[in-house]
This record gives sequence, structure tokens and C-alpha cells, in this order.
Amino acid sequence: MKKSLIFFGAAALCAASGIMMAQSQINQNHKLRMAEAAISQFYVDTVNESKLVEDAIKGMLEGLDPHSQYSNPEETRELNEPLTGNFSGIGITFNMNRDTLYVIQTVSGGPSERVGILAGDRIIAVNDTAIAGVGMKNSQIMKRLRGKKGSDVDVKVLRQQNGRPDTIDFTITRADIPIYSVEAAYMVDPKTGYIRINRFAAETAKEVAKALTDLKKQGMDRLILDLVDNGGGYLNAAVDMLGEFLEPGKLAVYTEGTNSSRQDNKTSPSGFKPLFADGRLVVMANQYSASASEITAGAIQDWDRGLIVGRRTFGKGLVQRPIPFPDGSMIRLTVAHYYTPTGRDIQKPYRKGDQKAYQEDMLERFNRGELMHEDSIRHVDSLKVETLKLHRPIYGGGGIYPDKFVPLDTTEFTKYYRNVVAKGLINRFVIAYVDDHRKEIKKTYKTDSDFVDKFNVTPEMLARLHEMAKAEGVDFNEEQSQASAPLFAMIIKALIGRDIYDNATYFKVYNLHDPIFLEALRLINSPDYDSLLSSPK
Repeated sequence: MKKSLIFFGAAALCAASGIMMAQSQINQNHKLRMAEAAISQFYVDTVNESKLVEDAIKGMLEGLDPHSQYSNPEETRELNEPLTGNFSGIGITFNMNRDTLYVIQTVSGGPSERVGILAGDRIIAVNDTAIAGVGMKNSQIMKRLRGKKGSDVDVKVLRQQNGRPDTIDFTITRADIPIYSVEAAYMVDPKTGYIRINRFAAETAKEVAKALTDLKKQGMDRLILDLVDNGGGYLNAAVDMLGEFLEPGKLAVYTEGTNSSRQDNKTSPSGFKPLFADGRLVVMANQYSASASEITAGAIQDWDRGLIVGRRTFGKGLVQRPIPFPDGSMIRLTVAHYYTPTGRDIQKPYRKGDQKAYQEDMLERFNRGELMHEDSIRHVDSLKVETLKLHRPIYGGGGIYPDKFVPLDTTEFTKYYRNVVAKGLINRFVIAYVDDHRKEIKKTYKTDSDFVDKFNVTPEMLARLHEMAKAEGVDFNEEQSQASAPLFAMIIKALIGRDIYDNATYFKVYNLHDPIFLEALRLINSPDYDSLLSSPK
């Protein structure tokens, strides 16, 4: 019997081979389906057909550019959620502290705030399932807290009351929770506004318009737009936002590919009144500002609308078209390149199929000194163009080159600092400190401005952090701890401010330590702004 099966299998394979040879001229597009069918029918062992298909798709995409990717249904949902502008959940921001969910803030007017959840609460169980002390991942916890709008979730909260821990049960009705792109918007000085954008999502343009309106009411006539570490998002969100800074009908970006004709993306049509078409504008960017961030920076630079301060941006200028499958999975296939209004290709060079070299590009920039020394930046004369109004020389070749370079300062980033951060000790220290001093800080510093101006991280606080680090096996290094002391103090203060006030407080503290922000602020209030943004002599 066994021999008969083997003979039958061999005969079937021969028959299949004969069919394939007879149809040697068949369209290449059918090869993959034929291979998958042959494997599923004749392979010696059982195969997972879904995984087989997924691996084949991934294999095809890996031979293309670095940004064509496949995502399974769960990955697709996680990719899309931050860009859609909202999700359904309970409305909290949280940290994990020793396997316990610690509530940092509740969303104003959200489901948790309405039932009485407070900053500093620990959620220890969800629907009778313990989530504290069981090693549950953040993604697993979020799955339990998020759910269909209008559905209920029961949570058990541990709260410190009058110096004693107490447990309280809450039933929270899930609702749509907004995901904001604008992390912070505030007045730096009586004339200078600041807007920090972390992504380009469905509601970004509306959020920026609101922030601009609010800041103008406070006297803003010049703006610092922070796109540092902003990895991008939707093309249309960047174009719509640029409509608030450029004249109506201006080209913001165009796309073009071998199989797709040129498509121009312009700002709002004539008749639309931009909120900030005049006034000094400085855009903060660095090597991790990518995609839609580069579209924004490139258009502002090309039209001489403002200055770019920081370091050369990432160089992600490939357009991905989403191709969804019925099971919820998706291919994001590159179909074109992004070009700035002057025709600069934003995409940095790459070799097809060489993912490793592409991923190591940032390390190469560091090693050759580009992040620290302006004279290490490579400009290619053949890629030099002129801006559209003032005819200033600017360069293509991948990414957006800043008008004012700010070097990366690594002097405070010691090995000791990295080891402390890797253990999550700064967050744990801040959580414990805020637990003990929340009421005192709120009473002493009535506003976050008071906190930013007057609160100081003491040597005793840093000593306590070092004790925690030593207890966790981090070897203390006196020289490195002293070198990193200003960085430790700044991060601790910024996190305390965020936990007690709001997210903007974090940036009010952080920015005073950030070289890119400090140079942007100096430049926007300096005659150097006009000299950099002027026609060449």
C-alpha cells in the first residue's frame, strides 16, 4: 500500500510537471498560484497555507524597495489606528510600573474621568482578570481596555487614600477617544508661538488650525513648528496643513512613478485665507523626521516661507498605496516618489533588496560625522536647485537639508545614563515621587508656568535615583553620573510636569534643554533670520 501511495504521488508530480512544461508560456503572474497549489497538494508534510502565502508575499516585497510591506490583520489595525484620529476605549494615558498599570492622565471629558478615575490610580484587574504582577504586555492590556463603543468594562483600581491603599471597583462605558497629532501648543514668549506635531493623521490640519487660532489670540506673530522625530503619516494631512502657511493654490508636493503619471498636490484654492501666511516661521527637524514631515519642510523651504533648523531629515520619499485583502491584511506597495515643488526627490538612495544597508544608514551618518559636523554633509552639485522666490541654493539627494545646522550633542548621553533608562528607572522614580508629592506640588505651583520656572530637581532626588539603579544592578559611575546630571534632572522634571499638569508641560521643560529648539528660538528673534532668508548677492 505504501509503495502504491509513493508511486501515485510520484506519478502525480510527474503529471503536474508535464502540465507545467506544456504550459511553459503561461503568464508569469500565475506561477505563484501554481507553486502554492503544488506545495499544498504534494508536499511531504502538512503545511500552513496561510503562512505559506504570507511568506511568499513578504519574499516578493523584500526584493523591492525598503518601504513596500505586508501587514497581517492585527498589524494593519495597529498601523491605521494612530492615523484615523480616534479609537474606542476608556480614555487614559498610562505607564507600566513594575507590571502595574499606572494612570498618568485621564482624557478630559472621557469615560474614565466621568466615572472618577484619577491620575495616580493603579488598574490592577480588568473584567475580573488580573493585569498587575502577571507580566502582561502593553498590547495585551490595551486589548482588554479597548473595545466597541458603548460597551462596558469593569476595572478594579488601587488608590492611595489618606496614606493607605484602597481598592475601588468602576464600570466604564467605552467611547471614541481622540488621538491627537498636536502634542503641545504654547507661547514661548509674548510674540513667539510653538506647535509640536507628532504625526500627520486625519485630523492634523484641523488641530493645527485650532492651535494657530488660539496662539494668535495670545499675540503670536512668529512660530516655531516642531517636526523633530515626526515619522510622517498621510500626504493629504501635510498638504492641508501647508494651506495655513502658503498662499492658496501653491504646489506643495507632486508624485510621479514609472507606472503612475505626475500628480500635483496644491494648497487650498483661491479665496481661502491662510491663518499664518505671513510672520516668521522656523521648522525644527532632525534625522528622524520623515515622509509627510519632509513634504512639509521641503515645501516651506522651496517657497522661501520659512527656515529649516536642525539636521538632514530621514529621506523617506516613496509613496505607498494600500492594497487591502478581504481578511483585513494589507500590502503597502510603493507606486511613486515624492518631489518637492522645486523637483527635489525626497527619497535617499537605496539598493533594491538590500534592507540591511538601508536600515544602517543612520549609523553610517553618525560614523562619518554628518550628525555632529556640518562640513561632513555631502552636497552633490548636480542636485543643486534654487528656491522659487528668492533663488537661494538648496540641495537634493535624499532628505531635506537644514538652512541652519544644529549638531547632535552626545556629551550627556553616557553609558550609565543609557543603562538607567534601559531599566525603566526614571519612570519608576517619577511615579513614586509624584505619588508622594502630588498635592504638595499642586499647592506650591499653581500653574505649570510656576512649575517650569521654580521647580528644581534636587541632589537628594538624583541620589535616590542612583540608589534605585544600584539596587537594580546598574553599576554606579561617578564621572558619568555627573556628566549626565543635567539630562537626568531635565527628564525627571519634564515627566513630573507632564504627570501633574499636561503633555505641553513636558515640552516646556524639555525644550529649554534642546539645542534645536534653542537655536530655532534664537534665530526667529534674530536679524540672522532675514539674512538667511534673503536673495544671494
